[in-house]
Amino acid sequence: MTAGAEPRLFLGRRFAVMGLGRAGLAAATRLAAWGADVAAWDDSEARREAAREAGVRLVDLAAVTLAGMEALVLSPGIPHRLPAPHPVAAKAIAESVPIVADVELLFRAVRASGSRARFVGVTGTNGKSTTTALTAHILRRAGIPTEAGANLGPPALSLNILGSDGVYCLEMSSYMLERLATIRFDAAAMLNLSADHLDRHGDMAGYAAAKRHIFDRQDATCTAVVGVDDPHTAAIADALASGPARLVRISGRGVLKGGVYVAHGRVVDDRGAHPVRLASLLGSATLLGTHNAQNAAAAAALAVSLGVGANEIADGIGSFPGLPHRQQPVAEVAGVRFVNDSKATNADAAARALACYRRVFWIAGGRPKEGGIASLAPLFPAIAHAYLIGEAAEAFAATLAAAGVPHTISGTLERAVAQAFADARAEAPAVVLLSPACASFDQFRDYEARGEAFAAEARALAAGAVP
Repeated sequence: MTAGAEPRLFLGRRFAVMGLGRAGLAAATRLAAWGADVAAWDDSEARREAAREAGVRLVDLAAVTLAGMEALVLSPGIPHRLPAPHPVAAKAIAESVPIVADVELLFRAVRASGSRARFVGVTGTNGKSTTTALTAHILRRAGIPTEAGANLGPPALSLNILGSDGVYCLEMSSYMLERLATIRFDAAAMLNLSADHLDRHGDMAGYAAAKRHIFDRQDATCTAVVGVDDPHTAAIADALASGPARLVRISGRGVLKGGVYVAHGRVVDDRGAHPVRLASLLGSATLLGTHNAQNAAAAAALAVSLGVGANEIADGIGSFPGLPHRQQPVAEVAGVRFVNDSKATNADAAARALACYRRVFWIAGGRPKEGGIASLAPLFPAIAHAYLIGEAAEAFAATLAAAGVPHTISGTLERAVAQAFADARAEAPAVVLLSPACASFDQFRDYEARGEAFAAEARALAAGAVP
């Protein structure tokens, strides 16, 4: 059932939508198509105008009561608690109106349609986009009707209503997970945890608690897939071991008795009487490094829980095309390979990329996250030279200088690409890696715009036919 032939699933029900970016606009239009009475608002005049053109009814939610609304659909980027609640969120709390994520309403709509489609949720600090996309790819190759989105790609309320044979693969951010009420994930994965979004969750304990909501309401028919390659998620696995969901521990770092793991480039399920090889990562250009090994183990475990066979999992993993901005080769010029890993918005993500190379010309910087790049010190020997951009440049330079790592404060990405190419070309074959360990918002709209700018600079060098 497509968005063009909508059932009146929410006829006569009232919703408020605050925030009309990609997800919010999809929520407002889809809820209205399902028969709901929707009042929507955004603090941005440009977004309000775009919503008005899309036929959305605009109401200044800060100026009216929300009492009687079934829920407030609040954009994930708008806080309802820390660091300070948005006024509309505060109003909803004061008037006892539930605050929900769009994923919650997708689940309710699917069930209201009579469908028993299964839901798969994937979370973690890093790797959730790749794991979500890889799981969806495996399922589709196996012939299972699959919709993928939420935090990754299409917003939840732009996805099609699937029949009972379908599966939703949803990437879940900590912001979304705090705003769920009834959805139950038939299979849920927690990949890893490292410090991130602490301003929204208060501290690491609050962040972990938000992530753990992905396992809420699971029962004995459900599967909980948990990485054990970091202490935070290993502790969560131990806490979930008593059920009620079936626990599957995963690792990308080697043999894990009783779990699903990757060793010597092979994905192995060791939960039965004998280990079963599910797939091979040898020769994969899109699943490099131990972090992607963990992603592959998670996707394989999720697929097994949904009844997919080993041959189909091997086919899906072997044919996975990868995702943009995640260790994506974008050009090769005069023996220098340019790799776009702009999605690495924190040090832990950058570490996963740096660990894939013996020697690399590294472009880093942007708006810094807490802790900087000090945690990357064990990987500094792999850095031939670093080129630093954005607000973090001076602080990163100080860290690198103390460790004796050659570096240049480039300032802009354009200058960094040119400088890195000049140096890398002198010892080609070589790799220029954009893996910023920072947010992008000081110089770019988002990490995608940053990655596209990097790719454009690299391709311009290639188009220039450098001799």
